[in-house]
Amino acid sequence: MQVHQAYRYELDPNAAQRVLLAKHAGVARFAYNWGLQKRIELFETNEGKDRFTTAIAQHRVLNALKASAFPWMYEVSKCAPQEALRDLERAFRNFWRGRQAGRNVGFPRFKKKGVSDSFRLTGSIQVQSQAVQLPRLGKLRTKEATEKFSGRVLSATVSREADRWYVSLAVETERPDPVPVQGEAVGVDVGIDAFATLSDSTKIASPNPLHKALKRLRRASKQHSRKTRGSNNRKKSACRLARLHRRVKNIRRDFLHKTSTTLAKTKSVIVVEDLHVKGMLQNKHLARHIADAGWGDFRRMLAYKTVWYGSTLVVAPRFYASSKTCSSCGHLMSELPLQIRSWSCPACSAHHDRDINAAMNLQRFSTGSSPGIDACGDCSGGECGQPRSSYQSLKQEAMSR
Repeated sequence: MQVHQAYRYELDPNAAQRVLLAKHAGVARFAYNWGLQKRIELFETNEGKDRFTTAIAQHRVLNALKASAFPWMYEVSKCAPQEALRDLERAFRNFWRGRQAGRNVGFPRFKKKGVSDSFRLTGSIQVQSQAVQLPRLGKLRTKEATEKFSGRVLSATVSREADRWYVSLAVETERPDPVPVQGEAVGVDVGIDAFATLSDSTKIASPNPLHKALKRLRRASKQHSRKTRGSNNRKKSACRLARLHRRVKNIRRDFLHKTSTTLAKTKSVIVVEDLHVKGMLQNKHLARHIADAGWGDFRRMLAYKTVWYGSTLVVAPRFYASSKTCSSCGHLMSELPLQIRSWSCPACSAHHDRDINAAMNLQRFSTGSSPGIDACGDCSGGECGQPRSSYQSLKQEAMSR
């Protein structure tokens, strides 16, 4: 099967190459901010179709201004501003789509130096032994051996994290059709105390990288705020703070990759909930813990890894009552506050761990079976639970997404 896959390497540039990389990132950032300002002006002063423009039209205007207004843009590849304007067009489309849907969405944000230091290049890109050849940048060494892959390199995205540069190669390649994974389905209930609870009662602990580094981050942030603006000491403290944030991100990403890969390779069917993470982040008491867990990235990784390794991902509907439904008899609790971590079913007296019970209900959701219906006879809902037809309809709704 043909897939788009990314290969990421850390670069080892010399001093001159670091300057050129920073110039490319600066030009890309300038083109994005320049284009965004023009789009905002058009949107606020015109009506109808005249409120919008395209990346191609903006690139033509920018090219016409280069010689007179921005001659320093000739020092870098033409792809850097061009791809930045394409990213801007995608961001503005998302903004307008949200407005049309009735949401109170603001304009895309301007990029800031030191925070958004990245650019994308297309064209002649070659991967050599422990090196990458990029347009206008030449041969850049990598700190690790580049993997030999077959396929067409679509683009190269170069980004800076603290004091390190990375290149991510988007490749169109062929992967062998996977052999279907054998075994039972597994329900995965993500949480805060334990990152994930499986339907076989296994609990996967979360590394909590942000929580563990919070004391050091607060101290570094306080020290950074006391430095004189524009001084070398402030630049050094900003780099130290960025290194801490990079470490937190790397720990989280490593954990999510290993966990998602293990599940995709060993479980035939993986059932997860369609969580509204953005809405859950509005809870000021849990927002930091939810963001630290990385639930959104975890589901995104499962989505493509299950395709790669021959398993299946099933997403239960957002309002599927996995926690409030008794996995033994199917009784549905009217309410179950979040602080209650274990409870007893009033219908069958079964005692449940909240997370394990939710994971077991998610596992049964993949087959459409209703817990307890076969045990207590024909039931149409009420005290005993929900009818089998309701589970079938929920399953069909999730599979169609």
